[in-house]
Amino acid sequence: MPAPATAWRAVVNRDARFDGRFVYGVSSTGVFCRPSCPSRLPRRDRVRFFAEPAAAAAAGYRACRRCTPTSHGPSRMQAAIASATAYLDVHADRRVPLAELATHVGLSPSHLQRGFTQSVGISPREYQDALRKRRFVQRLRAGDTVSRATYEAGYGSSSRVYGRPEVRAGMTPAVYRRRAPGRQIHFTTMAVPLGRLLVAFTDEGVCAVELGDDDATLERTLRADFSAGIIARAPDRANTWVSAIIDQLRGRPAARAIPLDVQGTAFQWKVWKALQRIPLGETRSYAEVARSIGKPRAVRAVASACARNPVAIVVPCHRVVKSTGETGEYRWGADRKARLLERERRSASE
Repeated sequence: MPAPATAWRAVVNRDARFDGRFVYGVSSTGVFCRPSCPSRLPRRDRVRFFAEPAAAAAAGYRACRRCTPTSHGPSRMQAAIASATAYLDVHADRRVPLAELATHVGLSPSHLQRGFTQSVGISPREYQDALRKRRFVQRLRAGDTVSRATYEAGYGSSSRVYGRPEVRAGMTPAVYRRRAPGRQIHFTTMAVPLGRLLVAFTDEGVCAVELGDDDATLERTLRADFSAGIIARAPDRANTWVSAIIDQLRGRPAARAIPLDVQGTAFQWKVWKALQRIPLGETRSYAEVARSIGKPRAVRAVASACARNPVAIVVPCHRVVKSTGETGEYRWGADRKARLLERERRSASE
């Protein structure tokens, strides 16, 4: 049974690696699920963790029909997603329509689209785009001409290579999904007014910023998120990015831009960039953020993007509050969120 913080992270990320290690019950529904369940993310204060399904059942919870936590092996949805990603990998040289993919795995297109996006973090189409781009870059590095690399990657023309807008930044979904195999990741931890701070970074940018109570838990979380990476501790405040994050944590604007090496969907990146535009000392409601990105009905999706933010402070999801003015939930603790907002308000008024 993992520690509660690790278990919650697995639920937030719908991490199938933790299936079989624990289940979680949701008090508002009376249902218990696998960590990888594609159902809507519950509130943290409504979640209980159990080492096995029998314990959850004994506590009065019933098994989820979507993820079938009492059965052995992967859930039906996880098996379908694994089959879908394998099919896309094999047919990376062409565009696979969603209907074709859904027929292959035996699900309806809408069910597959929703489950795939919730589990992998990007849609089937975005997954294909990432595969193509990766193949294109690999071919260029192997010495191919642009035209040859374009053809080998499955693009119909060079205009499709350069004309299509980016759907993500930082690590490719494939790299992130495999827990960053072979990536060099350095991290440092230090004491801050809100407890302990962990900052992890690659050569391209910051890939994780975590707040917590002790270094051991923070490091375990990092190693679980990037279990295939090459992780090494760096000296405290090892680079200018770390210093800039500390400045922000102290309620001061960062002196320089902080590049990010994280993976997110196109929608998540829209939300995260909108959060970075919220001025120091101010807050926005989830509805206001949704309107600012042109998606006024996507309030729940905005809340989910905030919950999946992997870089505290740099992407200031703590500046998003309930429409009632209450601070609401925060991945790193509601008390830390309130203290962060108060610190920023004081700094902005000075």
